[in-house]
Amino acid sequence: MRALAWHGKRDVRVDNVPDPTVQESTDAVVRITSTAICGSDLHLYEVLGPFIDEGYVLGHEPMGIVEEVGPDVTHVGPGDRVVIPFNISCGHCFMCNQDLYSQCETTQVHEQGMGASLFGFTQLYGNVPGGQAEFLRVPQAQFTPIKVPEEGEGMPDERFVYLSDVLPTSWQAVEYAGVPEGGSVAIYGLGPIGQMSSRIARYKGYRVIAVDFVPERLEMARRHGVEVVDASGTDDVPSAIREMTDGRGPDSVIDAVGMEAHGSPAANLAQQATGLLPDKLAQKALKNTGVDRLAALEQSIDTVRRGGTLSLIGLYGGTADPINMLKLFDKQIQIRMGQANVKAWVDDIMPLLVDPSDPLGVEDLATHKLPLDQAPHGYEIFQKKREGAIKVVLKP
Repeated sequence: MRALAWHGKRDVRVDNVPDPTVQESTDAVVRITSTAICGSDLHLYEVLGPFIDEGYVLGHEPMGIVEEVGPDVTHVGPGDRVVIPFNISCGHCFMCNQDLYSQCETTQVHEQGMGASLFGFTQLYGNVPGGQAEFLRVPQAQFTPIKVPEEGEGMPDERFVYLSDVLPTSWQAVEYAGVPEGGSVAIYGLGPIGQMSSRIARYKGYRVIAVDFVPERLEMARRHGVEVVDASGTDDVPSAIREMTDGRGPDSVIDAVGMEAHGSPAANLAQQATGLLPDKLAQKALKNTGVDRLAALEQSIDTVRRGGTLSLIGLYGGTADPINMLKLFDKQIQIRMGQANVKAWVDDIMPLLVDPSDPLGVEDLATHKLPLDQAPHGYEIFQKKREGAIKVVLKP
């Protein structure tokens, strides 16, 4: 089959690789019809190469048609249309019983000290081949796949593919933000997660102020009724937002940027230097002294009102990040964070996806739909914010 494989920093290629097969009784094989490029895929493209073997298949936002299942898979079968969550979870362990599917004890990556295995996300998360491919082997298929309606008028893949990551991640970001009824939330970053977090927060009746510097992202948010702050037009974004919120700041802030934030040349240099080390040394360096670019997090702390809540949903990977604990403590800020527990939120989201009115505007997110062979180009324009790329969906 054809699949997108990693070959080095900023070097991904569509290769011929072996077709996946059912290996365990709880496996399924899915023929992929749509698979998206995620912002966190760019961390693999740019930063986390020491944890990736050359030829590794990327991608964790797929959906498609079930081709084959193992004997213990009964809730889906050949011909079913399914979305595959990015976290691989069993559905019956201690953590899954608490809806903490990203911490599934059956698939935890103990040798790395990490949580549940993830599709297409390096040795750190189980080294499971990803879904930017023509076919995907799905472990724990007795629970993991999400069955969705058959394709028909008004039900294209773009109605459902974001259930794999974007929508549950954004829903969790808003839930973790703890916005009071009728309250306000600022959102840093208007990539796919920031866009959908903004729309979900608006749907829930909150005032939403979103921050970015890319014109196309700002315009997309405006289309969906979101107040925006152009970060390129002010030297002090937190002050600008406080002026919009009675001088005290919003009740909550969502950081939807994570480690790829601009604004810290020193951290960027440290990441580049680590990338020059042999893999074993680079892994040790990232695990023990890794630093993130923290501009968005620092601004989020400055922005939220005293006694407010900070929701971190952008991916961070640093183990030696300098964080202003004095300000966090003095402002009495609550913080929630973590990988999205995808299946915990599906029942809340699904009715909005089958609603013909498309209340979250999911069909207005993908800016590029490309054949799989053009995936390297999709990565490049997404990473460099070119050609208006906000969300790229690949069509194997």
